[in-house]
Amino acid sequence: MTNNIHNLTRTDDIVIVGGGLAGLFCALKLAPRPVTLISAAPLGQGASSAWAQGGIAAAVAEGDTPEAHAADTIAVGGGLVDEAVALGIAREAAPRIHDLLTYGVPFDRDLEGRLAVGREAAHSARRIVHVRGDGAGAAIIAALSDAVRRTPSIRVIEGLVAEALLAENGAVAGLQLREAGNPTARPFLLAARAVVLATGGIGHLYAVTTNPMEASGSGLAIAARAGAVIADPEFVQFHPTAIMVGRDPAPLATEALRGEGATLINGNGERFMPARHPLAELAPRDIVARGVFAEIAAGRGALLDARQALGARFADKFPTVHASCIAAGIDPATQAIPIAPAAHYHMGGIAVDARGRSSIDGLWAGGEVSSTGAHGANRLASNSLLEAVVYAARIADDIAGRSIPAPARLPDALVTPRGGTPDALAGKRLRAMMSAHVGVIRKGDGLTEAVHHFAALEREATSLALRNMATSALLVAASAWSRRESRGAHFRSDHPADVPAQARRTMTTLAAVREIAESMNFLPRVAQPMIA
Repeated sequence: MTNNIHNLTRTDDIVIVGGGLAGLFCALKLAPRPVTLISAAPLGQGASSAWAQGGIAAAVAEGDTPEAHAADTIAVGGGLVDEAVALGIAREAAPRIHDLLTYGVPFDRDLEGRLAVGREAAHSARRIVHVRGDGAGAAIIAALSDAVRRTPSIRVIEGLVAEALLAENGAVAGLQLREAGNPTARPFLLAARAVVLATGGIGHLYAVTTNPMEASGSGLAIAARAGAVIADPEFVQFHPTAIMVGRDPAPLATEALRGEGATLINGNGERFMPARHPLAELAPRDIVARGVFAEIAAGRGALLDARQALGARFADKFPTVHASCIAAGIDPATQAIPIAPAAHYHMGGIAVDARGRSSIDGLWAGGEVSSTGAHGANRLASNSLLEAVVYAARIADDIAGRSIPAPARLPDALVTPRGGTPDALAGKRLRAMMSAHVGVIRKGDGLTEAVHHFAALEREATSLALRNMATSALLVAASAWSRRESRGAHFRSDHPADVPAQARRTMTTLAAVREIAESMNFLPRVAQPMIA
């Protein structure tokens, strides 16, 4: 059911913030336990999950195994994948796919009625479960949104953003909420002892991204500002084939196109990936993204060519990508598609354990806002939706066995009574700086400039929305500055090799990255190590 929360100051319910895959699935798994689900956008909108074209990776085909799936995940992760986590997720894939089928997700099937599976980059087998070729995300979110609205134990509150997480003595106390898109509206406090953050990623901190505008790092920021430990924030995956037609966010040309034989060419019509990696177009995403980036930087441009591999079959096989191309005046059956790398997925996030618990008592996190250790330094294609449903179910199981104490009524003392009108120019500059200095290729002096800028903005911004953006940007930039090596999606042109001694995950806090920013004013080449 949908409700208005403006007169509510406390709740004994579980509060889930985020209407994407992790939030919706967790709410359904908690039923019939009462849940309040808060979403900034109407359900089904504003979630990166809904835009996912690839599908869900799951070892459900004959001859495939969870062990093989986990091995592929580990191989791509740059030495930082938690192997037990990867194997656990792979083993839970089949039951979670069954759950989604129960909720009405119409996964593609073959002529014999079995789940149809495709192959994507760095997978050793065909194990990607799709919906209508490239519509998995939208179909999954639509089915789960309908199921949530039909579930009486779930109260849906739309149009509110969580702009601050309130913690007391290391435990969750509540949230500060405000009407989405209305920074002058008076915020209010909601007392709650159990909060699940499922707010998505940070893609919209970058000037070129495939993520919706809601993916601006708000959940990461509010958890960090409340003292939560943050894991691996420097690792941001850039999708190599965003369609460059002047749209923000950029439409995505799914990796499955390359799985079907599409190639990458430059403006001279030459393939450039075979010289870079034995798997060519099916190499890990970070390698492909750098290959595309290099062709663009050299002035040759980069295009995705599906003319021979798909041709007239393009529209039926990949209707979403086809529609995006046609809307931009490109016929992908007869023309190559202009592409560029775009911020796509954040491997880092709120550090959580195997049950989705954060370092703050009463705070769980699931989906892209969390960091479970499953992805390491580089996410394997189509593992993100799987991780989201696996951890959403684990969080629900963990909460189900708990008695949540009733919250005390919070005093009417806001983190800040005014949200402040966001400075559009400052936000645009932040996004440009993230793309220029904290993007596909990074360098020490650019990262230093970015850290200084974000630290100042985080201190001085009068808009809470802008301050939260700066907080997340600072976490990423300072951690990237501290990791003086190249590993997975984190590539430093001034430190191009990996350093075996740094093959450890980053665990940090907002206080730690602020100290790094302050130390750089005096000792620009010295900082406290953050890799633990």
